[in-house]
Amino acid sequence: MATTKKASDTPDAAPTDVVRAPRARKRAAPKSGGAGRGARSLTAEPGAVPVKATRGATARATNGVTRAVTRAVTRTVTRAAAKRRSGGAVPPEDQSAPSQPGTTSLVIVESPAKAKTIGKYLGRGFRVKATVGHVRDLPQKKLGVDVEHGFKPEYVTIAGKEKTLAELREAAKDSRQIYLATDPDREGEAIAWHVASQLVRRGPGAVPIKRALFHEITKDAVNLAIANAGEIDERKVNAQQARRVLDRLVGYKASPVLWKTVKKGLSAGRVQTVALRMLVEREREIRAFKPVEYWTIAADLEKAGQRFAARLHQVDGKKPEISTEADAQRIVDAARAAAVEIRGRMNGSFVGAESAIGVFEVTDLKRRERRKNPQAPFTTSTLQQEAAKKLSYGSKRTMRLAQDLYEGIELGDEGAVGLITYMRTDSTRVAESAAAQAREHLQTLFGADFLADGPRLYADTKKNAQDAHEAVRPTDPSRRPELVQRYLSADQFKLYQLIWQRFMASQMAPAVFDTTTVDFDLGRHLFRATGSVVKFQGFLVLYQEAREEGDGRALEDEQALPMLETGEAVPVLAVTPAQHFTEPPPRFSEASLVKELERLGIGRPSTYASIISTLVDRRYAQLEQRRFFPTPLGESVEKVMVQQFPDVFNVGFTSEMEGELDKIEEGERTWQRVLKDFYGPFAISLDNVDVGRLIAAAHDLTALANERCPDCGGKLVAKGGFFGPFLACENHPKTCKHTRPLGRDRKPAEPTDYICHECGAPMLKRIGRTGEFLGCSKFPKCRGTRSMPTGVMCPKDGGELAARRSKKRGKVFYGCANYPNCDFVAWDKPVRDVCPECGYEGAESKFTKSRGEYRKCLKCANEWDVAAKPEPEAVAV
Repeated sequence: MATTKKASDTPDAAPTDVVRAPRARKRAAPKSGGAGRGARSLTAEPGAVPVKATRGATARATNGVTRAVTRAVTRTVTRAAAKRRSGGAVPPEDQSAPSQPGTTSLVIVESPAKAKTIGKYLGRGFRVKATVGHVRDLPQKKLGVDVEHGFKPEYVTIAGKEKTLAELREAAKDSRQIYLATDPDREGEAIAWHVASQLVRRGPGAVPIKRALFHEITKDAVNLAIANAGEIDERKVNAQQARRVLDRLVGYKASPVLWKTVKKGLSAGRVQTVALRMLVEREREIRAFKPVEYWTIAADLEKAGQRFAARLHQVDGKKPEISTEADAQRIVDAARAAAVEIRGRMNGSFVGAESAIGVFEVTDLKRRERRKNPQAPFTTSTLQQEAAKKLSYGSKRTMRLAQDLYEGIELGDEGAVGLITYMRTDSTRVAESAAAQAREHLQTLFGADFLADGPRLYADTKKNAQDAHEAVRPTDPSRRPELVQRYLSADQFKLYQLIWQRFMASQMAPAVFDTTTVDFDLGRHLFRATGSVVKFQGFLVLYQEAREEGDGRALEDEQALPMLETGEAVPVLAVTPAQHFTEPPPRFSEASLVKELERLGIGRPSTYASIISTLVDRRYAQLEQRRFFPTPLGESVEKVMVQQFPDVFNVGFTSEMEGELDKIEEGERTWQRVLKDFYGPFAISLDNVDVGRLIAAAHDLTALANERCPDCGGKLVAKGGFFGPFLACENHPKTCKHTRPLGRDRKPAEPTDYICHECGAPMLKRIGRTGEFLGCSKFPKCRGTRSMPTGVMCPKDGGELAARRSKKRGKVFYGCANYPNCDFVAWDKPVRDVCPECGYEGAESKFTKSRGEYRKCLKCANEWDVAAKPEPEAVAV
């Protein structure tokens, strides 16, 4: 199981020993093991307890001799006993026996799974222990930042991690060297710094501390990282510390504003609120959008039994703008008349379908060869996007699986092996050795023709890329997915296959297409047919990128055209108009949201998954049909935060702050200065909170003007309190005590025609944490509830289908109201469409990238397409 770097990781988890050394009695470290550069360069945190040497040189020598004699006697007795048992044969000394105290090095990683893999590679001279995530953090129940004294953070040991630190200190005392090998990113660097601050010792007995970076977990990479271990990068630590303090300041200072104006217990995140703002603003665009009618016209043509389409491309030399059915019909009539006229002019000198209404003459024909290059290997962002589109994996699920593959999978006799490189990266860069390995294996699989002209190393040219690691790729290109499938779970296999195919395809030759553009000029109206055929598959033999709604068509998805020549007459079977309406921008999917966050420079590879999961976990947004819908609560939070802190919760500031954190890591700015520049304007906004204005923004107070206090007749006013917003009499608290809660994100219950199944009373439509539901009108005397029905009946027993939510993942599905007596389930939204096959009224609304939107009958499973949307022309990408 992967271990994520969160302060909330399992608190009572102890570090994992891979190579267990016998515990010695307490003693000082050897005199020759002086403090290394790493230990001297680190400043211990407040509260770190140094371990002092307690014995002199004489005591060390005496103890050393005593232990040496004891070990020798023990070995002699053990081998003699073994000789008696084996009939005289003396076994060799056990090479796998643990090393003695003082002769081993301690390697500290984050995950027990990674510890197991690394321990296998390093052997008996090393002990590997795991921190199981963070061990130190800011306190949970107070700010923990001294704003007045340079934003000094107060770090404390995370509850439950005391035992972990105690065992790490114990192991460090008997080690000759300590290697901190937490993940090679800012957060991993910060964990290493916190651990070092708890292990550092002063004086001649100090154990050297080094920082090792494992960009991939293979035997060669691990040994190379240990051999080239360096120091903790304090600039990287400072950048992470600045982010942590900044997020704490925003969360602890801004959240009380939400408590007073929206609801008690809410929280505001610096980056998550900006992502929420993107969702809410997109939702407002959709609501404000007014569809505009337009028409397209297509001609259905045929040659030698092959049918293809030509679309109206120009009217009087300009792009057609057809807004009414009458205009469309006039063009259709003109095109049909032209087809009949051309057929008459050609006097039957063509061979065509008997059902043709006429012919179009080819007036222009262009053929050219186009190449499509493979995509670069995955970054964190593109991996999450493609996994969402191809595998329907959420970002959190993708990163958990990727961490499993990175930390190591048991491959039978081979043991634990890291299958991919580090999965948190914004770089597409590829090591030359990895590219060479891939090319060698590809030549074996497909032949030299399918190789690119040379190794493709994909140097990253993105402006804001940190380029700290390579792209996400397999550690061994020759380890094909099918060879390791039996050792992987189904999800792990799919993700590894995706990563392997994308990387291998990146080293392959481009695909080659023959594209054809055919024009049929009818005078005022020009029809155009475009098509392409694959001339050479190249990388497409191995990998095709997924596409979703809003993406243009790829060259490989274009129609194929028959062989045509200029002046040739092509039979026209029909000319048909089609009505369309302009559509609003689509709601964000997980893939498109991650893509937009990366484009805008919001967050970094390690934060995308947490941003998305936080929005859903706090119920600021819901994920339905793989699209994000902001909840009413989320919209209220966005209104309050953006109105009060417009300069903090906006895309420009958040992107700029990521740049400031990069500058801290590069040594161009100090972390205290960055925080000081931020906190000044932020503090001014905190001091000028207009609670009444914000409550009015978050809640509908239009009815308040006509309402009076039931006790004294005074006006009612909105106020903010510790337990949330409330309504109070204008005379409160001097002469009137009347108050009542306000809003709490609930609309008035609406009456329905449904009857309570428990008491027979009418049911009301109410709103709860997960959305709308039906509740008994006699609540709280009767607590009968039902999921919100869809109006579509169950094909098994006639019960109404209702929306429900799975307990494990919170995914919406649709089940029969008669559950558990009926177990019918549909995972896609039911609609009241009539099946053309069996006539049943009820179908699932489904969508795929290759087919588009279609329906599937709930009763007979018949599938049929719905009206297709006009598609953009193909683009080579």
